[in-house]
Amino acid sequence: QVQLVESGGGLVQAGGSLRLSCAASGRTFSSYTMGWFRQAPGKEREFVAAITRSGGFTYYAASVKGRFTISRDNAKNTVYLQMNSLKPEDTAVYSCAAKTGSSSRDYDDYNYWGRGTQVTVSS
Repeated sequence: QVQLVESGGGLVQAGGSLRLSCAASGRTFSSYTMGWFRQAPGKEREFVAAITRSGGFTYYAASVKGRFTISRDNAKNTVYLQMNSLKPEDTAVYSCAAKTGSSSRDYDDYNYWGRGTQVTVSS
């Protein structure tokens, strides 16, 4: 099993940046594909980004591509989400998730979840 704890959320003005971190417990972090998802009030949870076990491949939702960057440091058991050029519509609770096997954009495929961190972008 793996436990995930997110940090780095907060309040930022439109156009600003934040970097989210997700620290994982356990010795097998490098065996998990990692993803970031977000959920805004009254909306469905949506895929943001995913990264393969080695970090060699990344995937993004169209709404964040070119603005967000997912990365991981397997030595530190941590996955990151660098968010630039933030927009008010990026406001949501951001959660990281882990799964075995290949990358997926479907949150049902992920086995382990953090509690999330709030990101609020003011206009």
